[in-house]
Amino acid sequence: MSASVLVIDDEPVVRETLAEFFATVGYDVETAATAESGRARAAARLPDVVLVDLRLPDGDGLALLDALRADDEDVAVIVLTGHADVPTAVRAMQRGAVDLLQKPIDLEALDAAVRRAMETVRLRREVALLRARERGDHDAGTLTATALQPSFEKLVELAARNDDAPVLILGETGTGKGWVARRIHDESRRAAQPFVEVNGASLSSTFLESELFGHERGAFTDAKQAKRGLLEVASAGSVFLDEVGELSLEVQPKLLKVIEEQRYRRLGGTSELRSAARVICATHRHLPDAVNAGSFRADLYYRLQVLTITLPPLRARRDAIPALAAGLLPRGATLAASATERLIGYAWPGNIRELKNTLWRAAILAEGAPIEPIHLGLPVVAGATSQDDGSIMTLEAAEQRAISAALKATGNNRSAAAALLGISRSTLYQKLKAEPPRSTS
Repeated sequence: MSASVLVIDDEPVVRETLAEFFATVGYDVETAATAESGRARAAARLPDVVLVDLRLPDGDGLALLDALRADDEDVAVIVLTGHADVPTAVRAMQRGAVDLLQKPIDLEALDAAVRRAMETVRLRREVALLRARERGDHDAGTLTATALQPSFEKLVELAARNDDAPVLILGETGTGKGWVARRIHDESRRAAQPFVEVNGASLSSTFLESELFGHERGAFTDAKQAKRGLLEVASAGSVFLDEVGELSLEVQPKLLKVIEEQRYRRLGGTSELRSAARVICATHRHLPDAVNAGSFRADLYYRLQVLTITLPPLRARRDAIPALAAGLLPRGATLAASATERLIGYAWPGNIRELKNTLWRAAILAEGAPIEPIHLGLPVVAGATSQDDGSIMTLEAAEQRAISAALKATGNNRSAAAALLGISRSTLYQKLKAEPPRSTS
């Protein structure tokens, strides 16, 4: 089935020209002259891409954009206007447009925009299908083979398979965004090519631009010789840009050009270079707020968020903490049941990074013995668990809760649960046969 395009424009010459062009390219194409007839045709034919003129005889193009997106949230809408300006572009992107083109329309640019829109639609529908299949699962967000949720696995697989599409990874600091980016690269066809990364918050605007795009000799005071940027170093591999939300407004359009056109210039250069690298971005910021505040470009945000993977904080996945802890422990280290209970009760503001550092420090302090709560050095949080206040529940009761958590984390695999708790399988069996202790007041 051919990809389908609907053109909604009140100018007959525009409709006829674009209809002929899209038919030549091989798309199924329909046209409409008004907002009302355009919405009706869209509802009847469910096109992949809709081109909407901002000024229509019976309505505003942005209002029609809202209506089309309400009828079919996966449709890609490209806005056409003879009066393009920055505020209009921002409003269109905020309301879900994937692109904005100014009249008179350059057919080559239009073709490229529609092809990008088609890719956006395909990815949206594939992601929606995966999520619909697994609607009963919890959200993703842990980083071991036993703890990863199927929907998360599918999104990573989808990102790896579609290795020309940008990926946006969201999550608090320490949730493992860099780990996910590396995994996407390693599972893609680009795995044999370089994986390079840069943090958008760690460098000034000039030096970040130099790091990404390279610079020519004399481009700035300390540029004593030309330098290749990470886009060149990556070649056909992947560039991971962490904290993309911190990019300056000067760098953002240059990144957008790389993603959309695979072209860029070195800092201080005049010739355009081509990049075959895949761009993966991550941020802990809420980008829609940044767009509304004017500190992040709407067109870049909507280009990045086609394929988004969100990593929830560790405190939202307490049931996964035992399995995660087992995977992060140094070799030979074990956890006492009371320590596991303390890990489950802590809020982990630093997420997985904090968990790993805590476990390694505790293993050193334990000197080969099982890690106890005292080795963890975690603050006591009133009411978090029975172990946190030491008076609501006995040690035996806390032990039973830790065993239950370990069994849940390992899918009731008793051997794996025993290994996770740092006890023998026979000890686990004995504890399971024991009568559950009663809480004391």
